Amino acid sequence: MARNQTRDEPIQTLWGGYGKLVRRHAPEGPRIVKDIRWPDGKGDRSHQRKLRSYQVEAHWYEHWSLRIPARCRIPRFLGSESRRDGLTLVLEDLDRAGYARRSSRLEREDLEGAIGFLAAFHAAFLGVEPQGLWKEGSYWQLGTRSDEWKAMPAGPLRQAAPDLDRRLARARFRTIVHGDAKPDNFCLGGPGKVAMVDFQYAGGGCGMRDLAYLIDDFRESPLDPSTTSRALDTYFRAFRRQCEESSRPTPSIDEVESEWRILFPVAWLDFQRFLQGWSPGYGRGSRSWDRAVRQELEKLEE
Repeated sequence: MARNQTRDEPIQTLWGGYGKLVRRHAPEGPRIVKDIRWPDGKGDRSHQRKLRSYQVEAHWYEHWSLRIPARCRIPRFLGSESRRDGLTLVLEDLDRAGYARRSSRLEREDLEGAIGFLAAFHAAFLGVEPQGLWKEGSYWQLGTRSDEWKAMPAGPLRQAAPDLDRRLARARFRTIVHGDAKPDNFCLGGPGKVAMVDFQYAGGGCGMRDLAYLIDDFRESPLDPSTTSRALDTYFRAFRRQCEESSRPTPSIDEVESEWRILFPVAWLDFQRFLQGWSPGYGRGSRSWDRAVRQELEKLEE
C-alpha cells in the first residue's frame, strides 16, 4: 500500500443486511469500521429494534466504554458519525492488540476468562442506572420480542413467560448487562485472555441474563448441574474480587450472590422461551429439554 493511501478490507456483513464491518488500513494504523446502513422500505418492529440497538451501541462506546474496569478489555472508541441513512463507528483493531482468535465454542480456559469478564463487568456497574442504554438489556428481552412469544406453542413455558420477565426485571440488585454474551462476541488472546465486542443490547438487568446465555451451549444436558455449578462458582469468585477492589461503595456481595443464584434458572428459562418462539427447531424440544424446562418451572412454583 502506498504511503498515505487508505484501503478497506472487508470482514463481514452485518446481521440482516444492515451494513458491513471492514478493517481500514490507514497511515495511522489499522482500525475497525462498523458502517451501519438503514435498509430502505423497512419500518416494522424488527427494524425499529435493530435501529435502536445500533444507536445504543454508539452511545455505549461514546459515553460508557471508559468506565469499565481494566480487566474488561474492549476495543477503544476512536470516533463515530451519524448520518441520515445510518451511522459509522470507528474502533480499535483488537487483532492488532493481540486478540486475533475467534471461536463459536470456547475451550475451558477461554470460557473461564469470558465468565470472569462478565463478572467484573457486572460488578463494576452494580446499582448503576443504564442511561442512554436499553432499560432492560439483552436481545431476547420479552418486551422487545412479542412476535416470538406469540409464535410459541401453547404450553407451560409460554404461559410462564411474563412471570419470568417480571422476576428478572424486579431483581433487587441490578447492573448493566452486555445483552448478547455469546462466544462469538469474545475476541481471544492467549489462553484465558479475552476481549468483548458488540454492545448493541447493553442495558439494565440481572447479571444472570448474560451468564445463562454464555454457558447455555456448554452443558452436557439442559441445565446440567455440574457445568452450572462450576460456572456460578467461577463467576462469583471474580465478581467478589472486583467488588473488593472497587473504590465505589457496593451492596453486600453475599446478598447479591444469594439473589442471583436463585435467578440463574429464571434467566435460563427466559432464554429458552425466546428460542422456542424464534426457532422451534433450534436444538430444543427433546425429551431431556422438555423435562428440564418442566422441572425448573415446577421449582419456581414451590
